[in-house]
Amino acid sequence: MEISAEKTKLMTNNPSGISGAVEISKQRLGTVTSFKYLGAMISDEGSKPEVLSRIAQTTGAMAKLKPLWNDKNISLGSKIKLMRTLAISIFLYACESWTLTADLERRVQALELRCFRKILNISYKDHVTNEEVRTRVKQAISPYDDLLSTVRQRKLRWYGHTSRSSGLAKTILQGTVNGSRKRGRQKKRWEDNIKEWTGLNFATSQRAVEDRTRWREIVKMSSVVPRRPSRLREQTVNNIQEVNLCCFPL
Repeated sequence: MEISAEKTKLMTNNPSGISGAVEISKQRLGTVTSFKYLGAMISDEGSKPEVLSRIAQTTGAMAKLKPLWNDKNISLGSKIKLMRTLAISIFLYACESWTLTADLERRVQALELRCFRKILNISYKDHVTNEEVRTRVKQAISPYDDLLSTVRQRKLRWYGHTSRSSGLAKTILQGTVNGSRKRGRQKKRWEDNIKEWTGLNFATSQRAVEDRTRWREIVKMSSVVPRRPSRLREQTVNNIQEVNLCCFPL
């Protein structure tokens, strides 16, 4: 195998960087903080740059298809299906490799609702709630899996597929690195999403994926995204009333 020194770069996840120089044919390799591989952005900052890049690409695709969204001869149901095929598919590329934080999950949900509002020709000045937008979409195409649920499903399915295999991906997934993690709050790891969504630790989930039927049920339940109440004030009032009833029974 031949390696081109000009096209080869180094990237490390070590905060202190690379201690020594790496050379090929007496030519020192440069160090980068991010690079693109098979269309996906690989960065030492984690998945955030890639997710933001996918959001930007999806938004650009939606803008280019504006004549399609404004065409009154196309039904709303057909427009939504076209959106999921032509634009959302761009966003979902390689989503199995992402590590999602709470901030990124909110951005994913915001992207989907922004796309729906564009198709429904709803301006933010119209003061239409997100729940109303989802209701109109369900009326047009029947119940559907929202974008964040789809991302979760794909990641959980890939986790099960990789855990049942015997390739390099499984070795990397189950492998460990010598040393200890730094003090303070730790960055979220890829497998932390699996633990958070399924409620299973790593050893238990590894045993669960061996039963395909059981794992499908776990994926179906774990991919459901809980809805926040439409009005936080109403929830707060209800909580206060429950506390009052507990403390001061009638």
